[in-house]
Amino acid sequence: MKKNEEIIGKINEFLIDASKITPGANLREVLELDSLDYIDLVVVIENNFSFKVKPEDFVSISTFQDFYDYIISQVNSKALV
Repeated sequence: MKKNEEIIGKINEFLIDASKITPGANLREVLELDSLDYIDLVVVIENNFSFKVKPEDFVSISTFQDFYDYIISQVNSKALV
């Protein structure tokens, strides 16, 4: 099982300038995401964390903390299988 800090660090490597990222910041606004950007983000997540993202899971993600929590829970649940 990976440590949460390691996972968050890996996520931030793929995102914009880390100084703009805070846990409570709005993911869509800070990254200026449109629908195609979400697809790119999903592909990056799937390729780097080896799990399949379900579109319905992204509905409840609005902040970076939501995003981190989602990826951490998926990575950790996969590690338990």
